[in-house]
Amino acid sequence: MSESLKIAIIGDYNFTYNSHHATNLSLDHASDFLELEINYYWIKINEAIQYKPIYFDQFDGIWIAPGPYQNPFYLNGIFKLLLEHKSPVLLTGEAFKTFIEFLIAINQLNPYSEKLISENLIAGNSFERVTINPLSSTFEKLYDNFSNIELTSSRFSLYPQLIEQLKSKFIDIEANNQFDDPEIVSLINHDFFVACAFCPQISSTRDIPHPIIYTFLKAAEEIRVSNT
Repeated sequence: MSESLKIAIIGDYNFTYNSHHATNLSLDHASDFLELEINYYWIKINEAIQYKPIYFDQFDGIWIAPGPYQNPFYLNGIFKLLLEHKSPVLLTGEAFKTFIEFLIAINQLNPYSEKLISENLIAGNSFERVTINPLSSTFEKLYDNFSNIELTSSRFSLYPQLIEQLKSKFIDIEANNQFDDPEIVSLINHDFFVACAFCPQISSTRDIPHPIIYTFLKAAEEIRVSNT
C-alpha cells in the first residue's frame, strides 16, 4: 500500500464554522475522486508560528484555512516560511487580504502608507455569491465542467496600481470576479501556491469535488512521488 498523503491545515479550527467543516469534507471529496489515501491535520496559527521550517517538511501540502483567526498577524510569519517551502500551498478565505498585505510589505510596494486594499466588502458572517471569471488557460480548464458561481464571506477591492505592481513581478491573476477584482492569484516562481478570496470548499460535493482542491491534492501527490 502506498503511503498516505499528509496535508497540514493551518487555521483556528471551530466545528461551528461552515467553512471549516467544509474544508474537511472537500478534502474527503477530492481524495475519493482521485482514489488517494490522505490524512489531514489542523494546526492552530499560534502553534504553527512556533515550529521550525523543518517541521513542515513532513507534509505533502499546506492549506491556510479561512478565518476567523485569533491573531491574524501571525499569518505573516507563516507566509514567510511558506514562500521558501516546496510543497503545494492553498489559501482560501479571509487570509487572502493578509497575504496581499504581506507581499506589499516584504516588497516595499507602499512607501507612502496609502490604503491600497479595501476592508471586507461583505458585512457580518454571511456568504454572498461571486462569479469567477478565469483569466488563465489553466483555470479556464478547471472551470470547464464546474459552476463559476462561488460562495464567499470575504471580498476585497485592490487599488489598480497595486495590481499592476504585483502582476509585474510577484503574482499571476488567475481569475477576477464580476466586479473586476482579483479572486484567485498564484505566486510566481512557485510550482503551486494559489490564494482564493472565496471558499471553494463550500461548493465541493461528493459527486462533484471542487477542481481547485483536487488539483491541489494532485500537485501534492506528484511532489510526494517525486521525492520517494
